[in-house]
Amino acid sequence: MQYRKFGSTGVEVSALGFGCMRLPLNPDGTVNEAEAISIIRHAVDQGVNYIDTAYPYHQETSEIIVGKALQDGYREKVYLATKSPMWKLEKEEDFDEILEEQLRKLQTDHIDFYLLHALNKERFEEKVKGFHLIDHMMRAREAGKIRYLGFSFHDDLETFKKIVDYTDQWDFCQIQYNYINTDSQAGDEGLRYAADKGLGVIVMEPLLGGRLAGLSGHVAEYLPQGKTAVEHALDFVWDKKEVSLLLSGMSARQQVLDNLVYADRSAVGMLSEEEKAAYVKAKEVYDRMSMVACTACAYCMPCPFGLNIPELFKTYNLYGLVGKGDAQGTYEKQQVRADQCRACHKCEQVCPQGIKVSSVMKDIAKVFC
Repeated sequence: MQYRKFGSTGVEVSALGFGCMRLPLNPDGTVNEAEAISIIRHAVDQGVNYIDTAYPYHQETSEIIVGKALQDGYREKVYLATKSPMWKLEKEEDFDEILEEQLRKLQTDHIDFYLLHALNKERFEEKVKGFHLIDHMMRAREAGKIRYLGFSFHDDLETFKKIVDYTDQWDFCQIQYNYINTDSQAGDEGLRYAADKGLGVIVMEPLLGGRLAGLSGHVAEYLPQGKTAVEHALDFVWDKKEVSLLLSGMSARQQVLDNLVYADRSAVGMLSEEEKAAYVKAKEVYDRMSMVACTACAYCMPCPFGLNIPELFKTYNLYGLVGKGDAQGTYEKQQVRADQCRACHKCEQVCPQGIKVSSVMKDIAKVFC
């Protein structure tokens, strides 16, 4: 395993972090706890020292499973990260109550890296400022309940810079970044901006919700031979000196085994100029063919009207790649189709990508009518 400095904290973290939003599932959709615990522990045994979870993951069970995985001495081997769910904070006191709940679920007396989850302009103004959350985080740190203060982010570059500059108490941040998102959300400029301020920078969605793991031939042909699509995507992130670590949501044992190999040979500056140019071309082609920027995080689920929103978006993107013919059959397998959207906007309130779901559903319905 390769290790990197984590901003100005003095901590060194593994280049690969284990993200616990996409753990292995049983046929009924619940987490396969035994396998999840096994692959988390295997990753730690192989040098991964950063485990990331959050309050809502897997219908609020991920923290419980991570807590179990870190028993038997594993807690002492890792840095543990979780997040305060901004959407659940209705008053100041909720922050402290939820933190206590998370400590119980994780079976620990402290969280090493604690983030304000999925900040955007609205949550920053209404929750971070309105509820004086930095003060609450500092008090929790003084009490030994958390060690480092950070935030994860989904909005525009201007908002990102405002949040970074809001306080000198930030130790780190977490941004969505990959070779497709270089000019969206925080992007290249935000990555450099945070690192120059001394913050550790964690990258989430290096595979864009898995979409960069299964590239169409139109995109893949521009990337050099000899690496898998996954390795290409991860190497793009690891090449950046500003990146402290990347998170991979590993849902199968083989993914863990493969990513450990890729992480072992990762390095800053590992890409040639030819490879960097190839990513730019691949992005150009991808952007032309992509219909909707869904990462399949499933924050939008469950839909009150039964739509499987991520699957419908996946089908729409398939249409963008291969045309209606091949995508139509996939669409018709959906039990509840896009025309059943009732524009309640519940999903839009929590979508990290800011997708106008109800509008996109109208477009999907027109395509596949």
